[in-house]
Amino acid sequence: MASVSSMTGFAAAERPTATGVLSIELRSVNSRFLDITVRIADELRALEAPVREAIGARLARGKIDCRVWLQRRPGATSRIDQEALAALARLAADVRRALPEAAPLTAGEILAFEGVVAAPGADPEELRDAAGAALAEALDALQAARAREGAALAAALRERCDAIDAIVAQLRARAPDLLAALERKLAERLERALVPALAGATITREEIVDRIRQEVTLYAVRADVEEELDRLGTHVAEVRRVLAHGGPIGRRLDFLMQELNREANTIGSKAAAIEMTQAAVELKLAIEQMREQIQNLE
Repeated sequence: MASVSSMTGFAAAERPTATGVLSIELRSVNSRFLDITVRIADELRALEAPVREAIGARLARGKIDCRVWLQRRPGATSRIDQEALAALARLAADVRRALPEAAPLTAGEILAFEGVVAAPGADPEELRDAAGAALAEALDALQAARAREGAALAAALRERCDAIDAIVAQLRARAPDLLAALERKLAERLERALVPALAGATITREEIVDRIRQEVTLYAVRADVEEELDRLGTHVAEVRRVLAHGGPIGRRLDFLMQELNREANTIGSKAAAIEMTQAAVELKLAIEQMREQIQNLE
């Protein structure tokens, strides 16, 4: 059975190489799809494609920010690239001919010019192996962090499921009494209003009472929420089943939240007593809390 994973997490790993320490850092946040951004030094650009492929093979959803860099060791001395220095000198001479008043370049400006300082080359195969090992370690750590947070989110969702079940059970127990009381109150009001108004008319009292009974029955049918309660129970059971199954379940649970919210809205629209209105509000609150948590799930 697969675990439930969050989409947020952080991990880092590094590997030593002959020219320095290669480091990889992974940050993951919520996203509807898998969105991978790789920030990598130019000298390591050949590693970008395999890094993307490895991340895509391990993760299903989330906005992933991957940073890859090489911290060169102090002993790895740099050197001056004579060709780049000569090209810079030619450019500086052209500038002085066009602008005689221009100040000459300082040593710091020359060294800062791209390409003038050449770092010792690194073995591409060694870098590829180091990057693969560091990325695998970082992905393992990231997935472990996402799984830990996912387990906490799943526990919170199950608590909300318990709360919804309790509200449904309370409504199911109270609904018949509430509906019967409303029917009696409605029948009394209709009788007080209709009987005096139709006194002396051709319609008999028995016919008036029968019409009142029909109206009360129709009202009771419209106000009955038993079907909505059954569907709520079914949807909550499906949420529990999906959580137990695990894996990338965020989209499935988000759909179930829409269905739960639909039933809560229907109960609210049918509410004919303050207790039912309060129950509908509590249901919507629990469902919204679940929806917020689900946004973090893979």
